[in-house]
Amino acid sequence: MNESSWGAPPGAGQWGPPDQGAAPSLRAAPPASAVPLHSGGDAAQTRPMPLVPGAGGHQDDTRDYREIREHRDDRGAARPSGPPFRDEKPQEPMPTAFPGSPGHDSPQDSDKPKKKSAGRNLRAAIGVGVGLGAVILASLFVYKPVFVGVIAIAVVVGLWELTSRLAERKDIRVPLVPLAVGGTAMVVAGYVRGAEGAWVAMALTALAVLVWRMTEAPENYLRDVTAGVFAAFYVPFLATFVALMLAAEDDGPQRVLTFLLLTVVSDTGAYAVGWRFGRHKLAPRISPGKTREGLAGALLFAMAAGALCMQFLITNGAWWQGLLLGFAVAASATLGDLGESMIKRDLGIKDMGTLLPGHGGIMDRLDSLLPTAPVVWLLYVIFVGSG
Repeated sequence: MNESSWGAPPGAGQWGPPDQGAAPSLRAAPPASAVPLHSGGDAAQTRPMPLVPGAGGHQDDTRDYREIREHRDDRGAARPSGPPFRDEKPQEPMPTAFPGSPGHDSPQDSDKPKKKSAGRNLRAAIGVGVGLGAVILASLFVYKPVFVGVIAIAVVVGLWELTSRLAERKDIRVPLVPLAVGGTAMVVAGYVRGAEGAWVAMALTALAVLVWRMTEAPENYLRDVTAGVFAAFYVPFLATFVALMLAAEDDGPQRVLTFLLLTVVSDTGAYAVGWRFGRHKLAPRISPGKTREGLAGALLFAMAAGALCMQFLITNGAWWQGLLLGFAVAASATLGDLGESMIKRDLGIKDMGTLLPGHGGIMDRLDSLLPTAPVVWLLYVIFVGSG
């Protein structure tokens, strides 16, 4: 490619002064005429004017160019003159990328199919998932009250993430202290006293939110307490059903394990099938990443895992019950995920937190588990009793 195609002016020949060893024919020759620099006085001083500043190889070319731009008239007063070359055109900017270079997208490249991306850090997600699984299994099968404490910690952290995002994005001031205390009480009461204890703790927590908010200004009181009651129901109350499963004397840990496995398998099946075969959007206005093919994968994976778990893990369970259980888990987990997606879209955020690398926050992992817990508990009661 020659210089004219880069926008170089005619006659420049090269970028900057030529090398000393260049051929004479490549050097820019000075013009035969000279321009007087001063009029009047003993003698007129003249200097040759180069064609292009800096192209003649003389060290004083830049100074000569400035002196030519200002020449004196007969009275000795300096006045600015126009450009020495009136036909000189500005150089066009040199292109930053050329066809075939890394920064240039040719039509052929744009037509090539883009490689799919998983959308998250799989290594971090797998590592965090394995770590959480180890903590859950150790606390679940070693000493059940320890797992109750794990549920309570997850509830408190989830409430903190939810109330923090509400305050940041919507300026909704939800009192965290009564929610955290009441949420912990709900989980413990559900494990010790059953469903009745959970309902009583829920009512007392809502009352505590109403009273606690009275200590501040009355503006937006109704908005704040409504959000507080919603948070109390959404996070700790729904989590209480996990404690109700754990309270079963015969196979409490197995029931919780089945619940967790089916939810994780449903999410994994939806992710794997949707990423590989997803073409038709499930709910594009709520969650553009979810597809109908992914939902089908969630149903198939969860139903297969449910049949195995009910047959081999749950006392008096049957494989056909596991099929129904898996179907219900996939449906409720998908709805729960879409529900939190609605919340996050309303808040204008991608994740509820950053506590878990590759996953987001605690609430980003509880979104499928929370609404699934009461569904699984109810089906356990119908199929095999409360235990």
